[in-house]
Parts: sequence; C-alpha cells; structure tokens
Amino acid sequence: MPARPQVPLAQGHLCRAVGRNRHASPDAKKAGAGVRRKVKVRPLAIAAARGPGAGLGRGAGGGRVCASVGRAQGLMAEVDLVAEFPKPAGAARYAEVMARFAARLGAQGRRVVLITSGGTKVPLEARPVRFLDNFSSGRRGATSAEAFLAAGYGVLFLYRARSAFPFAHRFPPQTWLSALRPSGSTPSGLLSLEAEENALPGFAAALRSYQEAAAAGTFLAVEFSTLADYLHLLQAAAQALNPLGSSAMFYLAAAVSDFYVPVSEMPEHKIQSSGGPLQITMKMVPKMLSPLVKDWAPKAFIISFKLETDPSIILDRARNALEVYRHQVVIANSIESRRSFVVILTKDSETKILLSEEEVEKGVDIEDKIVDDLHSRHTAFIHDKN
Repeated sequence: MPARPQVPLAQGHLCRAVGRNRHASPDAKKAGAGVRRKVKVRPLAIAAARGPGAGLGRGAGGGRVCASVGRAQGLMAEVDLVAEFPKPAGAARYAEVMARFAARLGAQGRRVVLITSGGTKVPLEARPVRFLDNFSSGRRGATSAEAFLAAGYGVLFLYRARSAFPFAHRFPPQTWLSALRPSGSTPSGLLSLEAEENALPGFAAALRSYQEAAAAGTFLAVEFSTLADYLHLLQAAAQALNPLGSSAMFYLAAAVSDFYVPVSEMPEHKIQSSGGPLQITMKMVPKMLSPLVKDWAPKAFIISFKLETDPSIILDRARNALEVYRHQVVIANSIESRRSFVVILTKDSETKILLSEEEVEKGVDIEDKIVDDLHSRHTAFIHDKN
C-alpha cells in the first residue's frame, strides 16, 4: 500500500470577527480557497454542517454566528491521542473493567463485539456551555446490541450518555409512567408494580432479556459524553479485545464528529455573546479507523458505517473507505432510508438489506437482518483465519 501523504492539520482556535470581510483569520487567508470554507450558522443550528441535526448545544444563546471550518484535504496525519485530547477521568478504571470482561468471555470461547453508539459532543469552551453535536440517537447501536446478544455474542456497548440503551429504548418514560402502578401494600423495603400487559407490549420480555444478559455477564455498558471520552475509550476497548484475535468484532455505529477545537485553543469560560459575531476555526478529527485496523486490533473483524444525505455518493464513499482502511465491511446507508435499507459492502461483494412494507408495518428492525448477515460473515472470517 503506498505511503499516505502527510497533511498538515488546520489550526484550531476561536476568535471574534469585527466588521465586514474580517471573518477570516490570518491562517485562513494563508490556507487558500481549497482548504477553508465559510458556513453560516443560525442560533442553535449549523446550516451547513455534515449531516442534519448538528448544532450548538443547549444554552448557546442567540445572535448570528459565523463558523470557519478548517478542512485538510486527504487523510489526516497521525497525532498523539493524549496530547490532542484530554484523557477522561476514570479511563484507566474503565480500561481494566473492559479488559476483564473480554478476557473472561474469551476464555469461555465466546465471540465479543464492541458496539459504539450515539453521537459525540464537541465542547467549544474549557468549561463548556456550548458544544457541537449531531443528530444521532443511538437507536441503531442499541437495537443491534439486542440482536448480537440473541446471536450469542458478548456485547461491549460503548454509548453516548443519555442515548438509546438496549431494551430500554423501546419504552420511553412517558409510556411506563402512565402504565405502571404500585400494587398495594408490600413488605418494608420492597416495591411491587403492576401493569396491564397490553399497556406495555414486550416490556416483560425485554426486561427478562436484559437481566439474563446481565446475570450471565455477557453485556457491559460503558458511557462516554465528549469526543475525547470516546476516542480514549475506543482505544482502551480495542486493546481489551485485541487478545481475542478473529473472535473480536468491532461494530462502529457511533456518529463521530469530524471537527473539534483543541483544548489549548479553547477559551476557559463561556464565550460572551456581547463580544459580537464569532469565528470558529476547527481541526479535523484524526480517523481512528486507521490505527484500529493496523495497530490496536489488527486481527479483528471490523465494520464501519457510511451515512450520507446524498444517495448518489454513498457507494463510492463506502468503497473508498474499504480501499483506504483495508478493513472487512462498510455498511452504507442514506439518512432518509436508514431504517429500512442498507448496503453491506466488502472488497468483493455488495449485499442489499431491505425491509418490505409488510415488515415495516410489523415493526421488524432492519438491525436483525444486518446482524444475521454479519454473524455469517464473521463465522467465515474466523474459519479463514484459522
């Protein structure tokens, strides 16, 4: 594979823009038209972000904002993860817990899948009030976790705080708050609840499935919030699963930010709206798929996702990812049809996974079909490696 070009990262910083035609920083002016672009930002929503739902977090305040996003062409240069992204508190403890989980299931001969799920939050201040986020709810990751558990996998679930959680996501609080009732007097220290079965269809089965997985020790959930949390925990999870070799699977369903503001460039306190229009220059997030495939877990079965809003470019982008990173599978999906249609791509095949109208009406999850397909591919991968 030819050596990849080393591309300098765009400088990341926040600064005020004063007066017309003065939004561009000196770095932006030097970089030229091919490197930087202007995007208009409305209150609480970035109009030209990569994918719907990206925006300034709650509490961002009003006023018009202009963001200048630094974009390096081609692949990102390797960076020191610890130097660029602060290590989250508790990372070492989580690493130990994940390593014990993987080692125990590996000793049982069980396959283990790491599922990443939900979006990553990118703070704009060191004591963050404002942040960049994306639309991801974590539904695909949570539903897939249920399917992998049913298929006999151990599941390490790395998920965004307050995103969809396996089994629970099917029953939001507003459903069970009205359906559950205290069942009357009970012995001290005990709480007994009751509900009509048709008020919470599937609730008892979901509860049993979750508790069985927890009791068997085949499910471990690890929570992240920010981009930095995610990157460090992903590395730790990869190192935990690496000893499992081909029995390890990575199902990278999280919607990871493409841009961030380095800690060294952040203001310490909340950015004041009284300062006028704001210019944001961001670095591109290094693509962690590359070290994952090459160094962190080189023998594992790795699946990435490619989501686009333009269906005409999805397959080309997915094929390019396979060529660049040399992993096993890319799942391509469009924002509008992602819950009913995907394409599973490998280096020599393209398989369409589709829900019929009848299946959609019955509430069939496309993730069941995706996991069934991947289970078969993983089996073939293990046999090939052995």
